[in-house]
Amino acid sequence: MKITYWSDYACPFCYIGESRLKRVAAEMGIEDIELEMKAYELHPEAGKHAELDNADSMAKSFGVDRETAIMKMAGLIQMGRDEGLDFNYATAHNTNTRDAHRLTKLAQSKGQETADRLIELLYEAYFSKNLELADHEVLRSAAKDAGLNSDEVNEVLESDKYLQEVIEDEQESRYYGIRGVPFFIIGQYGVSGAQPEEYFRAVFEQVQKEALEAMQGAVCGPDGCEF
Repeated sequence: MKITYWSDYACPFCYIGESRLKRVAAEMGIEDIELEMKAYELHPEAGKHAELDNADSMAKSFGVDRETAIMKMAGLIQMGRDEGLDFNYATAHNTNTRDAHRLTKLAQSKGQETADRLIELLYEAYFSKNLELADHEVLRSAAKDAGLNSDEVNEVLESDKYLQEVIEDEQESRYYGIRGVPFFIIGQYGVSGAQPEEYFRAVFEQVQKEALEAMQGAVCGPDGCEF
């Protein structure tokens, strides 16, 4: 089953939604899933370094103190932790994610397992370790742990390699009318957001049902042929 989805590493609902989708698929015994992440930069204007963490940034934007900002994030943070994630969103630092997406393209060129590993490591770097994803040393470390070749990683980070592919992903999202992430395409169904477990389960069941019906086709039996 092919699942294409648009996501950004600085998006809390993307991390939650992807984790939830994988968990539901595993619980349902669906093993033949091919996941393809496509780039979607939530903050393409973000710089290479963040002066404030998410809590201080929200406090500044809304004119409240840090404690109030963290309280506003409490439900979201708990949602991530309920999913089993080490989810430290308030203290994360929002920087530019374009190079992280370009590096993801390199990992995808090496196969599903390598891509999945790098994607998880980059989410962990942002949400668990609160590292800056625009920092090339952070990206190099994640790439090394994912098993990528250091020379190929450096070639990507020191050039604009895979930039066009990232741009094309974002252009494709506009073609589909996607205005927010995560956005999943499962079979013929578009699923927007980190939907509840029951919703993902219902979509999987419908896709499986349709696939089974398509496989049956037209048959003839002792009682005649189906038309």
